[in-house]
Amino acid sequence: MGDQLKTILIKAKLNFAILGSILVIAVLGKLTNPELTNSIFVTADQLVSELYLIFVAITLGAFIPNFKYVAFGSIAAFIGAAILIQMGIFTYLTIEYLFSVLIVVLGFASIANLYRHYREFRL
Repeated sequence: MGDQLKTILIKAKLNFAILGSILVIAVLGKLTNPELTNSIFVTADQLVSELYLIFVAITLGAFIPNFKYVAFGSIAAFIGAAILIQMGIFTYLTIEYLFSVLIVVLGFASIANLYRHYREFRL
């Protein structure tokens, strides 16, 4: 059982890194800028009710074999959209809203990918 658990932890280390990063961002944000952090996480909480976003995130996490593509692709899309917001092309978006979308997508994709690895665990 110890070898199986070690194998799953090795396979899912990126998932735990992403989920841990979201937690660290929440804690550090509450200490440095609580108003901004609160607005970002309230928006993320509201985005959870957008089922199409959740379905896309879960599908990405569960069915893309290499989770690195999902994680780095999501971050690259965030950076690209943030640049376009700063250039004034996306005038209807804010970086805070976009960051909330990133948190929701990466969080649910990580959990779905973690579940995929967990299913392999047999007692």
